[in-house]
Amino acid sequence: MYGALSFKYNFFMDLSSQQPSTQFLTLDESAKVDAALLSSSEKFLTRLTISSLKLLKHIAQDYNIAIEDLTAQQVIAWFEKDSKIRREQGVEASYLKW
Repeated sequence: MYGALSFKYNFFMDLSSQQPSTQFLTLDESAKVDAALLSSSEKFLTRLTISSLKLLKHIAQDYNIAIEDLTAQQVIAWFEKDSKIRREQGVEASYLKW
C-alpha cells in the first residue's frame, strides 16, 4: 500500500515543476500537509482533495458557472475534451500534463 502512496505522492509533487496554471499543489501547500498530524494515507488524501478542488475550480471557470453548479456529466465531458486535445494536439496543448 505504501508503495502506491509513494508513487502518488511523487506524482503530485512532480506537478510543482509545471506552469502555475497547471500546478495542483504548491510547495507551500505540500509543506503544510506534511506538517499536519496525519497518517501517510490521510496526507495523500488531503493532497488529492486540494488538487481536486483546484481542478474543479478550473473546470467551473471553463463552463462559466459556479463550482457548486458543476454536474458529474460536465466533469466527465471536460475530461473527455482535455483527453481529446492531448491525443490530437499533444500533451502541451492540454490542461492536464500527464
